[in-house]
Amino acid sequence: MKWVQDKTGRFARRPHLQPEEIDAQCERLVRKFLSKKYGKVEFPIRTDDLTILIEERADLDSCADLSQEEGEVEGVTEFRPGRRPLVSIANSLSASNMENRLRTTLTHEFGHVYFHQFMFDTQAQSEWLFPTEPKGQVNKCNRASIVNAAETDWMEWQAGYACGALLIPIGALIATVQAFRAENDLEYGNLALGTDAGQKLVVRVSTEFQTSKDAARVRLLKKGILADSGARTAEIF
Repeated sequence: MKWVQDKTGRFARRPHLQPEEIDAQCERLVRKFLSKKYGKVEFPIRTDDLTILIEERADLDSCADLSQEEGEVEGVTEFRPGRRPLVSIANSLSASNMENRLRTTLTHEFGHVYFHQFMFDTQAQSEWLFPTEPKGQVNKCNRASIVNAAETDWMEWQAGYACGALLIPIGALIATVQAFRAENDLEYGNLALGTDAGQKLVVRVSTEFQTSKDAARVRLLKKGILADSGARTAEIF
């Protein structure tokens, strides 16, 4: 990790994380959690375990009324300097047919907590040395930015990338793709998203890791496993 100027104005400097760094941290965290709780690592990670991951580091309101928020807001993380963050999840996601959206929202908000809370704590500690009020921040995450946020907002991009890295850890993803290639006698190299094999791989990944097809597609594109002429497959942020 290196430090760069924060062009969003939240901080003077902010952490610049390569995708590989986020992948490594998320996989290490998930594997350690599963090994400690179950004595083994199996996917998909359970939805209840995703809530536990958040509750270990933040206060969680899993049935929040976010209907008054502008846009389709499904998750909110409130950073409170010197205190645990508050994560609010829209009560609409508690319906049984919304579990995949719940899972991506939980992991996106966890990405904020895990990768960004220390920034606000550090800021608060430094400001307490001076006669100023520590500042918090509320991150409101709408559906469009949960798994594939724009690069222009580094916090949302990192949380969105972490969402995929937590639900579909890189090591497990590589094993799934290798097995898929062997079973279908496919040569190594990028698969085209629009092909039959590409679509089948999206379904395979979404099924094995219990995600939506959209989340699986974005993850495969970001890792360059699927190629789409209209998409960037090597995002560095």
